Amino acid sequence: MNPFQEKLQQEGVPLIRGRFETLQINVGRKCNQTCTHCHVDAGPHRTEMMTEEVAHKVGAWILEHKPKTVDITGGAPEISEFFKYFVETARSVGSHVIDRNNLTIIETKSHSYLPGYLAEHAVEVVASLPCYLEDNVDGQRGDGVFQKSISALKKLNAAGYGTRLPLTLVYNPIGANLPPNQEELEADYKVELERRYGIVFTRLFAITNLPIARFAVELRENGQWNDYMELLANSFNPTTVDGLMCRSTINIGYEGEVFDCDFNQMLRMQQRAGGKPLFLWDVTPQSMGMQSILTANHCFGCTAGHGSSCTGSLEPASSACPG
Repeated sequence: MNPFQEKLQQEGVPLIRGRFETLQINVGRKCNQTCTHCHVDAGPHRTEMMTEEVAHKVGAWILEHKPKTVDITGGAPEISEFFKYFVETARSVGSHVIDRNNLTIIETKSHSYLPGYLAEHAVEVVASLPCYLEDNVDGQRGDGVFQKSISALKKLNAAGYGTRLPLTLVYNPIGANLPPNQEELEADYKVELERRYGIVFTRLFAITNLPIARFAVELRENGQWNDYMELLANSFNPTTVDGLMCRSTINIGYEGEVFDCDFNQMLRMQQRAGGKPLFLWDVTPQSMGMQSILTANHCFGCTAGHGSSCTGSLEPASSACPG
């Protein structure tokens, strides 16, 4: 039994699956950015992307099982040649669709169509913006990213996002820190982005950086690994467990492999049955209900403090873009 499972047992809070709601599709590792906190280790140099055969198998599964939500991520998911296919297939069966958007992709010539296209199909945009201050954003995501992000947000606003369509921003802390109170930070973001740039948005997610891939390397290089892991474990909050995304999500990789979440995917913690690795076309929402959720020490990141998942804090709780 790993330390996370031991903690669950000590606190008397079992982690079991609830009702299936979300199919999260990681279409591949290619991205137009190289962010220091990226748990996917994505970047322009990555070539691992979903094939046509796999995409059509995933599409057939969506048509059959009609998930409540289809959450498309990457890398930059819009780079996938099957991005539109997934959007339109999911919308055809009434699924709510989420695009995990890095904003700067909208500023590329090949993807300038995105605001209008996403609005046409009523896709929720969940967009990374780790601060409303330029130096903080560029420090985490690369020089010039902030100004491109602001330009992209203005285009999304012009297409109706932040008013009639949902526009969610995502905050990640800089360095080995937990996110602050999500509600307070959201209030600051709304004031500052509108005051400085005339930008409006719907809500903010504050997400903990998990010790995976580039961020794990950074922690070790800075001699912060042990302290950060101790911070996560000591900040365990049992009230966050019921809201963990792994309880209601099937996550798949670019080859169709089944995982409990995107973080487990990056650690290659693939679900298995009878010793056989599972792929999406091997499972149903009902059969996944019988699978145990796989855990390890990185799971402390989702249960620390106010909690963290792809839907932000799990418990309502200074704000001003802390480092």
